[in-house]
Amino acid sequence: MCTGRPRLATLHLVPSLFRRKSADSDSSATSPVVTEEPPANRPRGYTPSKKELGVQTPKRPGAGRRPAGSAKPLTKEEAREQRRKARAEAAAEFRREGGPRDRGPERLLARNVVDSRRTVGTWFFGGALIVLIGSNQAMPPVVRLVSNLIWGALALGVVVDSILIARKIKKLVRERFPNSGERMGSLYLYAIMRSITFRRMRAPAPRVNIGDKI
Repeated sequence: MCTGRPRLATLHLVPSLFRRKSADSDSSATSPVVTEEPPANRPRGYTPSKKELGVQTPKRPGAGRRPAGSAKPLTKEEAREQRRKARAEAAAEFRREGGPRDRGPERLLARNVVDSRRTVGTWFFGGALIVLIGSNQAMPPVVRLVSNLIWGALALGVVVDSILIARKIKKLVRERFPNSGERMGSLYLYAIMRSITFRRMRAPAPRVNIGDKI
């Protein structure tokens, strides 16, 4: 009886050993064996190209390509001429459109009011030059007196003209732009500074003629 037990234990272990071998044999039979043979005449660390892998590199559009050759550097005369043209274009644009301070319908209305009339301010700088020359101590007393009278008349004319321009601008702005947020004091100063500038030197250029109805 004692000798039978070891035999039973041994027989009990036999099937499990057979099953393990069969499972191992099945897994080894089903798994594919991949053998990769290195191509002949290739050095170690060789990387296949895209052409060998069948990958095509997309072509870049030709519109955005730069010319093959480098641009020819400009000479001093050409660079100077280029800068001169750029300044002329900027000045012409400013003369035509003006700057940021000239934007807005109220500013356009103020310019039209000034440009539609003759202003005393356009003679102010010319008269100031005459007064400066006539007020010299080397001049006779009569000439100095006349120069002072001319200076006073010009100053008075500019003040009266500025008051009339400001009143007309105030009236037209209230009629045409009742909800305007433009500060009237700034608008008056803008119009007065334009009125004492020569007509040909005003920017933006006048859009109305003298005597036109605003």
